[in-house]
Amino acid sequence: MSLPPGFLDELRTRTSLSQVVGRKVMWDNRKSNQAKGDMWAPCPFHQEKSASFHVDDRKGFYYCFGCHAKGDAISFVRESENVEFMEAVEILAREAGMQMPARDPQAAQKADRRDQLAEVMEQAVRWFRMQLSSGAAGDARAYLDRRGLTADVRDRFELGFAPAGWQNLWTHLRGQGVPEDMILGVGLARSSDRGREPYDVFRNRIMFPIRDARGRAIAFGGRAMDPNDNAKYLNSPETELFDKGRNLYNLRAAREAAGKGQPLIVAEGYMDVIALSEAGFEASVAPLGTAVTETQMQLLWRVTDEPVVALDGDKAGLRAAYRVIDLALPLLQAGKTLRFALMPEGKDPDDLLRAEGAAAVSKVLEQAMPMVQLLWRRETEGKVFDSPERKAALDARLREVLRQIQDPGLRRHYGDEIKDLRWQLFRPQRAPRGGQGGGRKRQWNAPAPPSASAKSSFLVSAGDDAQIEMREAVILVVLFHSPELIAEFEQHLEMLACADPDRATLRDVLLEHTGDDPQALRALAEQRMGAEALETLLSARHLAVVPCLRHPGDIELARLTVADAVAKNAAEGGLAAEIAEAVEDFQHVADEALTWRLGQAAMMRNQSALRGDEGEVDYEIAPNGVRMSKEEVERAEALRQQIRFSKHRS
Repeated sequence: MSLPPGFLDELRTRTSLSQVVGRKVMWDNRKSNQAKGDMWAPCPFHQEKSASFHVDDRKGFYYCFGCHAKGDAISFVRESENVEFMEAVEILAREAGMQMPARDPQAAQKADRRDQLAEVMEQAVRWFRMQLSSGAAGDARAYLDRRGLTADVRDRFELGFAPAGWQNLWTHLRGQGVPEDMILGVGLARSSDRGREPYDVFRNRIMFPIRDARGRAIAFGGRAMDPNDNAKYLNSPETELFDKGRNLYNLRAAREAAGKGQPLIVAEGYMDVIALSEAGFEASVAPLGTAVTETQMQLLWRVTDEPVVALDGDKAGLRAAYRVIDLALPLLQAGKTLRFALMPEGKDPDDLLRAEGAAAVSKVLEQAMPMVQLLWRRETEGKVFDSPERKAALDARLREVLRQIQDPGLRRHYGDEIKDLRWQLFRPQRAPRGGQGGGRKRQWNAPAPPSASAKSSFLVSAGDDAQIEMREAVILVVLFHSPELIAEFEQHLEMLACADPDRATLRDVLLEHTGDDPQALRALAEQRMGAEALETLLSARHLAVVPCLRHPGDIELARLTVADAVAKNAAEGGLAAEIAEAVEDFQHVADEALTWRLGQAAMMRNQSALRGDEGEVDYEIAPNGVRMSKEEVERAEALRQQIRFSKHRS
């Protein structure tokens, strides 16, 4: 459906973004300024306690300094309600009192039919619920009682009962004037191949209504009461309303609970979801009779970054978990993953709740393992690697699996974790052995453990990303001392990863600060970080040799310093990905082309570390004969002096 020119502009003009967002958040009154339309709250899109979600009501835009979500009222409704673009527009237009443009006749007819089908489903929900109170449902009520589902729980989840018999629901709906094609269209009845009238799909079953993210009844799941029934659980067939691979049981309620901080749990079936929800784990969902699909995975990640897959503690549960891994690997992104909580052997979540209570389930969820660990378990459990050939086969298999991860950086981190697990599995056992003749035990001279100061140094704690993080600190501290440059580098500030919490907070402070007053900036930073944490960051050792910090007030030098650090970090990140890709390919086929590729990448990386114009740099020959810039020589000498000072003190 197309919208006429100017419709969206008028809709945005009539819509108050703060009112739209205010339905999902609690505003931070101390930080917000309602009169200016400057509002702050904890972000509704990721779990946090600080008010980093900013709404500019006058401009009609929001931005989160934590997860970087941004957009206008339409995008907020799309993300928070999990609806498509036109549905979001319709919601806002209805609230603003605007009439939606007339749709083309075919689209209008299709939408009207879907509304009519949804109403037929609601009639079926009411009828099934009424039947659960009838004399024919005695066994069904007794079963639900044994499972601990009280009358309140049944009402909350709208449980019902389909009596035995071939045309009970059919006769009721036809008596209410529902057309035959409507009953068949929602999958409540099937046509007879013997020339008879259609018959009910659900017979002698406990009924579970399935609703979509908007709350509409779109399908049913039925649990057979006859133990000899071939299908213990039966779902509605796919219809105009229902696509089983694009929906999740209890999604709407789970999304609201997850937005309040509860972990999103993916269980196996309806009974598990109901039991978990009643035990306080309200953000629980289940797939609809099939394995988790790609669309369902994306639905889960729209609710939370790390859903917890809770599966039965048996072989079938493990096989299901392994299938989820294969589906998820190509879809993984930075910050979007899964964790796996395996119940004790022979139990599902409902069994564990009834046997040991909610505390036992909480413990299992807290111990949920990252996906990489379950992947390793799948490839190694029950296998013996007592020969080079078997170890090589494991390596080949793991390379094949990891290549499914599309994100190069994420694939590299998975590879690093696998290497650590592999080393633990294959590491040599260096037990002392007897020597020749004298029977003395051989002594292994292990290296001395690193000193406390060495372990706490920035280079050691930062690991492989030390250079990038050092430049990150330079950018933040230089801009802190030169706030007039913040606006110029705002875009680059937003892109800083800032794994360290203090650096992340300072980044957010710089982005929030307006004006050039350094005292106001310091006051804001101390308020958000604490004076001690701020001073620790500003006085870090590796910042002592930054020229513009030794010459405060030189704005041009500060600008060049920040620009240089930004450019080098960008080059470092891109080249790291290129080298990682080449190294991975090298492990498969070691040919001259790949060797050349690695050489070129390494050369470009080294060049990126130099200043753009070498003619502007003074070079000296260091004591070891290496050609170094004068600044690099000064840094090296400063570092040597620090080392001598540390030795003298010790």
